[in-house]
Amino acid sequence: MNLRKPALSALFICLLGAGFSGIASAASPSDAATLDKIRDAAMQSDYSYQRLEDLTDLVGPRLSGSAGGAAAVEQVAAAMRALGAKVTLQPVKVPHWVRGEEKGELVDYKGRPANVTQRVVLTALGGSGATPAAGLTAPIVVVHDFDELKARAAEVKGAIVLFDVVFDQGMADRGLAGNAYGQGSRYRTNGPRMAAELGAVAALVRSVGGADYRLPHTGATNLKDGQRIPAAAVTAEDSMLIGRLMKRGQVKMKLTLTPQILPDADTFNVIADLPGSDKSDEVVIVSGHLDSWDLATGAHDDGTGVTTSMGVLETIKKLGLQPRRTIRMVAWANEENGLKGGNTYFEANKGKLEKQFAAIETDGGVGRTFGVMGSVRREAEKYFAPVTNALLPIGAGVFNRRDSASGSDVHQLEAGGVPAFMPYVDTSAYFNYHHTPADTFDKVDPVNMKKHVAVMSALAWYLANTDDPIGRAPEPLK
Repeated sequence: MNLRKPALSALFICLLGAGFSGIASAASPSDAATLDKIRDAAMQSDYSYQRLEDLTDLVGPRLSGSAGGAAAVEQVAAAMRALGAKVTLQPVKVPHWVRGEEKGELVDYKGRPANVTQRVVLTALGGSGATPAAGLTAPIVVVHDFDELKARAAEVKGAIVLFDVVFDQGMADRGLAGNAYGQGSRYRTNGPRMAAELGAVAALVRSVGGADYRLPHTGATNLKDGQRIPAAAVTAEDSMLIGRLMKRGQVKMKLTLTPQILPDADTFNVIADLPGSDKSDEVVIVSGHLDSWDLATGAHDDGTGVTTSMGVLETIKKLGLQPRRTIRMVAWANEENGLKGGNTYFEANKGKLEKQFAAIETDGGVGRTFGVMGSVRREAEKYFAPVTNALLPIGAGVFNRRDSASGSDVHQLEAGGVPAFMPYVDTSAYFNYHHTPADTFDKVDPVNMKKHVAVMSALAWYLANTDDPIGRAPEPLK
């Protein structure tokens, strides 16, 4: 998950599966019986959960440019072809960053016993530069915000800067996990670059997330060539340890990071269409991003997003329903460290955004689903009553209208006026696992996942058939 993160026919490599056959004509989008059947079919299916197991257990980590990333494209495309979808692979050029050795050690501090050093648990951040192979040793300067960084610029030169910013789990527990993440992640994203500009030799960031079980949380940085210093996330426990030792006197660290930035790699957005009937040239997107960080198998971030989107097509197909508009499943490339997949799709469609009727993206895991968030005009909220009524029996009957409701990959579509939607999910525990070695299949609740598919399927069906004036996004986003 990343908070912000020529014509299609000329760019695509098109692989066509068997067409959907034996499909009934579309019912009214507000027909309660049809929406109830869609909800119930989703709740009775293990399809998405099984596809997630395939993705996480057989492929594993899927960082852009990796063998796992390429294998995931093939796996998802094959599954969608087997379902009978029209599968298209859209070429995308992506960054190729490879993690190397990563080691931190506190080698000098006041009161250190002879011959004692302390290991620090850390992991390189995406886009990090490398230390010399033998590592580098420098004093640590601890700061708590950007103002303090600037105020201590003279100390920063030649030092390792540690941004010790606490993740606000209390905020996350009260339904504001995204806000808590945004407050912390800006230090990960921009802190290393700002430290480099002041002459720091390396940058550390306290991990952005909850569940302090000495887990490092990786993520992307805005480091650029020419000032690409080594950058890593340290665990909350180690950040606190360094802070306590600093109260006694100067602390020095030996840091070894050996990542590589390789030439850009070739990959694809996986696009699978369930063709519409009389409005087949109009598209309703259901989507998640296929790439993951390399520390784990990206189950919540964002294997669930991809596989629940796949489940939407499976749910509607097995009921023998055909939508009026095309329902398009997209498994986006490179959300984590570049957003190249979403950017490529937008560039290919920016001249015909009126044909992109709506865009659903899910990239917040599958905690309990309360309903739907959507960026529609206030007066259009009432048109979603059939969807919320159908979802009430599974506890997901909320429609939460927002001025902006897009995920990273569809935010440009939303900025261009395409209404955007996402499941309204409890994310209070999401950042416990996000970007860590613990984001694995066992953390996913299969019942919550079924509810997620039910929400997305009912919403996608309504959007693909409605004649209601749901309108465009309230204001073009800048």
